[in-house]
Amino acid sequence: MPSGEYDPDTVEAKWQDRWVDDETYAYEGDVENPDTAFSIDSPPPTVSGSLHWGHVYGFTLQDFVARFNRMRGKDVYFPFGYDDNGIASERLAEDELDVRHQDYERREFQRMTQEVCEQYEAEFTEKMQSLGISIDWNQTYQTISPKTQRISQLSFIDLYEQGREYRQRAPAIWCPECETAISQVETEDDEQPSHFHDIAFEVVESDSIDADETFTISTTRPELLPACVAVFVHPDDDENQYLVGEEARVPLFDQEVPILEDERVDLETGSGIVMCCTFGDQTDIEWYQAHDLDLRLAIDESGTLTDVAGEYAGLSSEEAREEIVDDLEEDGALLDRRAITHTVNVHERCGTSVEFLVKDQWYVELLDKTDEYLEAGREMDWYPEKMFTRYKNWIEGLQWDWSISRQRSSGIPFPVWYCEACEHVVLAEKENLPVDPLSDEPPVDACPECGHDEFVPEDDVFDTWATSSLTPLINAGWDWDAEREEFTFENPELYQFDLRPQGHDIISFWLFHTVVKCYEHTGEVPFDSVMINGMVLDENREKMSKSKGNVVAPDEVVSKFPVDAARYWAAGSAVGDDLPYSEKGLRAGEKLLRKLWNASKLVESLTEDAPAEFDHEDLTQLDRWLLASLDREIERLTGRFESREFSKARDGLRGFFWHTFCDDYLEIAKQRVREGGDASAAYTLEVAHRRFLKLFSPILAHATEELWHDMYDDGESVHHSGWPEPLGVDADFEAGETAMEVVGALRKYKSDAKLSMNAELDRVEVWGDVSGFEADISSVMHVEELETLEERPAVESVVTGVDLDYSLVGPEFGSQVSAIDDALEAGEYETVDGELHVAGVELEPEMFEIEEERQYLGEGEMVEAGDAIVIVHEEA
Repeated sequence: MPSGEYDPDTVEAKWQDRWVDDETYAYEGDVENPDTAFSIDSPPPTVSGSLHWGHVYGFTLQDFVARFNRMRGKDVYFPFGYDDNGIASERLAEDELDVRHQDYERREFQRMTQEVCEQYEAEFTEKMQSLGISIDWNQTYQTISPKTQRISQLSFIDLYEQGREYRQRAPAIWCPECETAISQVETEDDEQPSHFHDIAFEVVESDSIDADETFTISTTRPELLPACVAVFVHPDDDENQYLVGEEARVPLFDQEVPILEDERVDLETGSGIVMCCTFGDQTDIEWYQAHDLDLRLAIDESGTLTDVAGEYAGLSSEEAREEIVDDLEEDGALLDRRAITHTVNVHERCGTSVEFLVKDQWYVELLDKTDEYLEAGREMDWYPEKMFTRYKNWIEGLQWDWSISRQRSSGIPFPVWYCEACEHVVLAEKENLPVDPLSDEPPVDACPECGHDEFVPEDDVFDTWATSSLTPLINAGWDWDAEREEFTFENPELYQFDLRPQGHDIISFWLFHTVVKCYEHTGEVPFDSVMINGMVLDENREKMSKSKGNVVAPDEVVSKFPVDAARYWAAGSAVGDDLPYSEKGLRAGEKLLRKLWNASKLVESLTEDAPAEFDHEDLTQLDRWLLASLDREIERLTGRFESREFSKARDGLRGFFWHTFCDDYLEIAKQRVREGGDASAAYTLEVAHRRFLKLFSPILAHATEELWHDMYDDGESVHHSGWPEPLGVDADFEAGETAMEVVGALRKYKSDAKLSMNAELDRVEVWGDVSGFEADISSVMHVEELETLEERPAVESVVTGVDLDYSLVGPEFGSQVSAIDDALEAGEYETVDGELHVAGVELEPEMFEIEEERQYLGEGEMVEAGDAIVIVHEEA
């Protein structure tokens, strides 16, 4: 029997250890019957530091789904991954070890990175277990492991053989800080302070242009002047049309460039005449390709100016900008410089402004199949539905194919060599994967194309997301079967996965790329459904970040509150919405835990002699009503869990348990059992309580497990005990609910009158349908005589005052407001056709509100009881 106060520290640690030791949540796997599996493609947290409260929130929502489906008889596959492949982990190792990856041979630096990551991965495991997340710890993976490397390289080879990948020397989005190409999805907009510079360009003298003719270019990036290859005017710009076809001389650098026209010029920005540099932005790239312009690369991989910049070569972009501006001013070419803020494209990993460099890169082709990827998204169920719009908007806004090359050390190598003579691509054999071309030999002795026998290994690695996008295939054991010459699954029953849970911030990163990869490899969408959670905000509703100092660490929370209280808090927002961290919400969870614990102790004391079985037809009307009401709650709760409406599930169950069961029914049943040994009440209490523990168990995982084993121990976890199905008990719901409202009203009456709950009430009249519940009301509230009324008592609404909207009345009536108040206080007013006539003025309906209350005009004292009316008569 539960004894003493609930001790979450002891209880939660005990069950966390036992769940892991006993493999309570192990996936059994039945290939023959795939319908038994419920598979979750859980997000592998990036190994870039410690877990934060956002991880806790996201995984707790996933755990609600896992526990609910496990109780419904599903064999739940709930894995855990460690995303330790790529830039984030590499930067972590560089910071922790105070080194640069460029200073080490690749395999040596990868070894160093793995040693750092292993420490954090051990911490990840400990944290997830201490939060009671029902992960199967036999199902873990690392995105840098040999198995994952094999699958990732297989994916590359398969897409290459399908013609979905290509290598091209082309402009690429480049991060100067990380010194690597990145994809469009890895950039974000950032508002930054800057300056607009008005710079005078000379027009080269011609037959139609006089010497000394100039025009103005407005730019935020004067350091790109050495890369200027053209000037553009909009075709509708009549004022500057005379310049089209001429040539301009670039100040300071003196290269002569053509003046062309193009509709992509923004007439609203600056002077309306724009310089094209190779490359400043996406439009520059489009102009370069469309007009076959020269290539002048003024900035290198580290953000340093090249020899094209002449005397400014070797300076950083920022240093060059200041020196060029100073020289323009000295030369008389700087006409104006004014401060602005503008949107800059930055690398989401480090916040560095991106550049556009020409590089040999590998790409996955996307732009030719965006309609198919959009339709694939429509095939999945979205929770919430509104998040599909983000997926749709991302696809419709795509401008680039997916660049998957990265110039880093920590990553999975491309399984590629190039013929030294003709650059023919040589792929590794599928059965030999994984390989590293820097240390492994190519699979051929001579080039199949030209016969040359020397090869150059590819030294780039895959983009992190090129591997993370394969998590459904990794989990389902996708591999190449050489004997059958086809791709197969080790666990085919898992694919398609039932659920992809993730944050809304990585829809374009993880979800979209996963759909692309899996669709291309299998011809199917990877998921039946997608559950998108919001972000955790601080208590001021601001995004948590280390720079703001408002990050809440999981250890800090669970040192002050039970884990189940944190789980209760996590269920407090609609899926997809951001959720502010709230100690008030955590304390509410603590209160519910105490209520459940104390109610359970009382139930056990009342049900020691409860019969194991009881004919439901013989139950009292009140007991049948309670079980029938609980049936309705089970149906409601089941629907809420199925549609991932956790906050509505939580709040509805809490309200029913706290008020209907504890405040009302338990008080009645307690008296019936203690005073008369009522078997019907004892049976109903135990049946209801068992079902409450099951219903609460997906959210309050530890407390319900402890109570289940204390009170109903049959060697089985509550989390495997089965989700309750409705009993099918019939009852008069309306009469039962009215009876409960009457009991609640009488309890309030006694409390307000400072009477004990056992105090006798002489006579009570009830207007409202309580048929069949009269004896229960009389018994529990100690009513000597209970009478039900056929006719409604003489109750009328009485005006008690008038509430003015002074924000409307004040401006309209000014000095008359005081007289209006005096007249209202004296009751000297009337309403006519919805208007208030008072103090000689007429107020419109929106200016006031009539305050009313119900008053009983007969004998006795009326007590509010919802739609019913209760009259209490006390003899003198």
